[in-house]
Amino acid sequence: MYYLPQPPFFIAFLGVFVALTCGSAFQNLMEQKLRESYQNPQVGTAFRLDTPQDAVILGTYWGICLGVWIFLGGGLLILGFGIISSYGVALLLTLFTGSLVWDQIKEVLLQIKEGGSKSLDYLE
Repeated sequence: MYYLPQPPFFIAFLGVFVALTCGSAFQNLMEQKLRESYQNPQVGTAFRLDTPQDAVILGTYWGICLGVWIFLGGGLLILGFGIISSYGVALLLTLFTGSLVWDQIKEVLLQIKEGGSKSLDYLE
C-alpha cells in the first residue's frame, strides 16, 4: 500500500517564524540606531545613515531573507515541486527581492540624512 507523505507545513511555518523574529530584531535595531544618531550626530561612532553597514543590522536583515527563503521553498514543496527546484526558485526570488528592498532602505535612510524625518512626509 502506498501512503502519500504529509506536506511539509512545518518548514513553511519555521520560515515565517524566522522571518518574523529577525524582522522584529531588525526593526528594534534600526529604531535604536536612528535614535542614537539623532541624539549624538557628531560622535564618531554614530550610526551612518548613508551606509548602514553595521554587521548586526546586516545579519538581522539577511535573517529575514533566510526566513523568506525557507517559507517560499516550503510553500513550493507543499505545492508538489521537487526540493531542488523549490529552493532554487525561492533563492532566486529571495535574493532579487531582498537586494531591491535593501536598496530602498538605503535610499530612505539617505533621505532622512539629507532632510530629516520631514523629508518622508509626502502629504505636504
